[in-house]
Amino acid sequence: MNSKKTMLIAAALLAPGALVGGVSQAQVNGVAVVDPDGAVAGSNAWKAAAGQLQTTYKATLDQAETRRQAISTELQPLVTKLQNDQKANVAQAQLQTQLQTIQSKEQAGNAELQRITAPYVRARAYAIEQIQQQLKAAIDAAAARKKASIVFGPNDVVHLDPAGDITADVTTELNRLVPSVSIAPPANWQPGQQGQAGAAPAAPAPANTKQPQGR
Repeated sequence: MNSKKTMLIAAALLAPGALVGGVSQAQVNGVAVVDPDGAVAGSNAWKAAAGQLQTTYKATLDQAETRRQAISTELQPLVTKLQNDQKANVAQAQLQTQLQTIQSKEQAGNAELQRITAPYVRARAYAIEQIQQQLKAAIDAAAARKKASIVFGPNDVVHLDPAGDITADVTTELNRLVPSVSIAPPANWQPGQQGQAGAAPAAPAPANTKQPQGR
């Protein structure tokens, strides 16, 4: 692969976004577009992993949602009082104190939710990263099959013939390259440690939304 093509594919990986239009089996005349996030989200490995995550971490996610609702209930009266005091032209210093209290409680609540959901977020990132490790190979294979020598990310496109969208082709390649992934990260694994022992795609075994965003 020449350096120009490598740079363009790298740009596509770093600039995911939404696409419109379907995918044709026609040739794309040398230029194609791919939505990497969409390709990963559509893969069988991610769909299976997403289902496993929802089941395995159901108690964690339920706990986080219950706590989120409680935090919202706790903050609402404070927000309402601040809004009413603003309308009543209460002193600015008092309003500022109320605002700081709300912000402090909100930040503490968010930090608590992050702690609760940390195991789920880590497992989710591990599943996604295993698929992403095969993304470039999948793009290369899909581009070769569709005879595309240049591949752009969707953010670079102002007009797109459906035949030039190879996102579904990349998903097909991902299904071949990484049929399944694990949602159990190794003890010392951290996001971004691609290539680390234990971070390769798992053997076939049993992922709903795009990547990629936590709950």
